[in-house]
Amino acid sequence: MDLFSILGLLCGLALFLYGMNTMGDGLEKLSGGKLEKILEKLTNNTFKGFLLGTAVTAVIQSSSATTVMVVGFINSGIMKLRQGVGVIIGANLGTTVTSWILSLSGIQGESFIMKLLKPESFSAIFAFVGIILLMFFKTEKKRNLATIFIGFAVLMVGMEQMSAAVEPLKDNPVFASILTIFNNPVFGIFAGMLLTAIIQSSSASIGILQALSATGTITYSMAIPIILGQNIGTCITALLSCLGAKKNAKRAAFVHLYYNIIGVTLFCIVFYGSMMFVNYSFLNDTVNQGDIAIIHTIFNLFGIVLLLPLNRVLEKLACLTIRDKDEDFENPFLDERFLNTTAIATERANSLGIKMARLSEGTLLGSLELVGNYDEETAATIMDNENMIDSYEDVISTYLVKLSSRELSESDSKIIHLVLHTIGDFERISDHAVSIVKVAKEIDEKKMKFSKEAQAGIEIMMAALREIINNATLSFINNDVKLAAKVEPLEQVINRLRDKLKEAHIERLTNGECTIELGFVFSDLITNIERVSDHCSNIAIGVIETNRNGYDAHEYLHELKNSDDIQYNADYKSYKQKYALPKKV
Repeated sequence: MDLFSILGLLCGLALFLYGMNTMGDGLEKLSGGKLEKILEKLTNNTFKGFLLGTAVTAVIQSSSATTVMVVGFINSGIMKLRQGVGVIIGANLGTTVTSWILSLSGIQGESFIMKLLKPESFSAIFAFVGIILLMFFKTEKKRNLATIFIGFAVLMVGMEQMSAAVEPLKDNPVFASILTIFNNPVFGIFAGMLLTAIIQSSSASIGILQALSATGTITYSMAIPIILGQNIGTCITALLSCLGAKKNAKRAAFVHLYYNIIGVTLFCIVFYGSMMFVNYSFLNDTVNQGDIAIIHTIFNLFGIVLLLPLNRVLEKLACLTIRDKDEDFENPFLDERFLNTTAIATERANSLGIKMARLSEGTLLGSLELVGNYDEETAATIMDNENMIDSYEDVISTYLVKLSSRELSESDSKIIHLVLHTIGDFERISDHAVSIVKVAKEIDEKKMKFSKEAQAGIEIMMAALREIINNATLSFINNDVKLAAKVEPLEQVINRLRDKLKEAHIERLTNGECTIELGFVFSDLITNIERVSDHCSNIAIGVIETNRNGYDAHEYLHELKNSDDIQYNADYKSYKQKYALPKKV
């Protein structure tokens, strides 16, 4: 094997890894994070977790990626360790799908159907269909499908190139003598483990082994221990991802490690121990790509049958390894492990944004209840909520800035855009809620009483505020453009209420019907209410403009107020009547 053959092998490996990564990304984006959402909502049913882990891994083509997701879920407190065990076991079976796909390169036959099934035939078809979809279709779903097809074609081309590069080795006596080392199970397991740990992909290392099998020099006695070692080596990714994580996340990574170590150990005891009584004549036979896929599947089925019922034992072993210590409370925020899986990272950020929005709305509504009915315990809760909302804004914005630098689907990009443009307004709403609490406290401490007219005006304005915050929050949560369109006309009505209440207040001051001190409190209250409505307007405009693929609040408002929008005018008239002030205010 000369230098050019080595370069050909490296090129084939690069194409293989790139194709696998591209295909996995396309599959993940096409699923839109749905499989990950199912994982997140997992019940305590271990068998259901096993099936889901198998399905997710079969789709994204990486048991390491599935396990890292589980580590992230557990670290964030979304999933319990017990729930994750079944998923991790299922991931090991799901990864065998890749070896079966790669085994297609070993198909033999001269019939039309057999020729069509060979990689050099269907890869060309996949690549051509993929490039047509990529060039002539603009929809996100079609482009993701194109990425899958092209990624698969590149993967198979890489596989073929690796096989072609190592083909001269079949007549190389030095290579044959090196391979005899792997007849020793210990050396074979170590070699498979080391190769997989270096490239951090059991699917890729299986692919390399399948490529080498094309030389006709790999026997069952060599392949079996290498495959066993590959299953242990794939645990390195999860172990690296749990560095700095909480104890249960570390335990999840060790469940993955123990499952494979125990599975390999038991398989070795049963298989190699039985050789004392049974002569396995096939061990000296050479293997092909399909045989390797069979060995890989048999080993994983062996482990599942023995260890899935013992999932509690695996959990216990992990808990004994990572013992309980004093630890911070469960982290409700975002885990950076998800950044490599953009669909799920976007979903987590959006979920936390929704949680922040609901908390902000609840904080504001709670502050309104304190006006005229002040309660110290409720006020303290509102202060705590405001601090939490500040923290949410900080972590969400930091996380989304990091996420926005990744390759995103169009839908994920829109979600990130919307969340980034609205969380600041939800945070400011909570600030105004605190200001309203302070006003309510001053009213209570000084035993202030508004006039009947002023009190009536405040109640009408607060009723309008309750409706506008509800509309703005729901439009954000549900991405509801129609509901968002109802916010701006109500905001204009609230502006009008503020102006009229200020005019009436000045008149009462002039007539000596109101004190200056009470006037300051009154003015602070209606000003905070009006400013909250401004932020509600910003949120609604964010929803509308994001769905219009743009974001320019001033341009939108200018267009709206200078156009004869029938729906806007109808909504404005309806709200104006609904929140009309008494004749004497």
